[in-house]
Amino acid sequence: MYDQISTNKLKSIGLVAVFMLLVLAVGWAFGYFTQWGTGGFILALLFAFVSAFGSYWYSDRIVLAISRARPVDKQTDPYLVNVIEGLAIAAGLPTPAAYVIDDPAPNAFATGRNPEHAAIAVTTGLVEKLDRLELEGVVAHEMAHVKNYDTLVQTLAAVMAGTVVLLSEWVLRAWFWGGGKRRSNNDSGPLGLVLIVVALVLLVLSPLFAALIQTAISRKREYLADANSALLTRYPAGLAGALRKIAADTNQLAAANKATESLYIYNPLKDIREGKGMNALFNTHPPIEERIRRLEEM
Repeated sequence: MYDQISTNKLKSIGLVAVFMLLVLAVGWAFGYFTQWGTGGFILALLFAFVSAFGSYWYSDRIVLAISRARPVDKQTDPYLVNVIEGLAIAAGLPTPAAYVIDDPAPNAFATGRNPEHAAIAVTTGLVEKLDRLELEGVVAHEMAHVKNYDTLVQTLAAVMAGTVVLLSEWVLRAWFWGGGKRRSNNDSGPLGLVLIVVALVLLVLSPLFAALIQTAISRKREYLADANSALLTRYPAGLAGALRKIAADTNQLAAANKATESLYIYNPLKDIREGKGMNALFNTHPPIEERIRRLEEM
């Protein structure tokens, strides 16, 4: 269990580092094609920083609003709040705010910029369909996301992916409308042509690379949270049983969308996203069978 946690942490750090290098490379291509040079590169990084700053402060409120989550407390939902409080104490964390989504599809997610401003949201279907040990396994999984700052990592990945896509589209549109001809005329030598080709390939393929890295980060964080949940509850079978029930449920979460799908413990767009081969590369969650297998082997 401890080896799996360490491995997943290292892989996540490596993926984020690669993502940052991709953003820097696209920033260079942006400065190169706009002929703004270092100024264009700095502008691209500034755009990424401002986007990350805004997401850091406001993403949790936006996600909760989009998901139609309502706050609950000990008076309105003592059972859920008791579970969250108990696991927060065990994890050594401040108690996250509790939210409920009125939907029969069993699912849950965590959000918040840090443990002091975290929230855990679960659907009514999750509370109704899981027993106490299974619910604790799910809440412990979300508590692990809070403790590991996964919401911050996911937000950073989403911002970097968005930055890569926007800068690539901006430059490619400028190229299409004549900017490329001006750059080609200025760099007519062999080295200039090589740089143009490299920059173009980077801009065309970078959105694909960004999507692959973002989903890979999401999958690694899910494995890590599963392992941390088992460590916190000392009962891996609880989360394994919960994942079986969640995966087998046929209800679709009405409030789910592409922007929030990676946050949930199980992909709420499963019927849309499930696939093998190349399609599996873009799945935001690991295969449910593999997650259950790992839990059962702990």
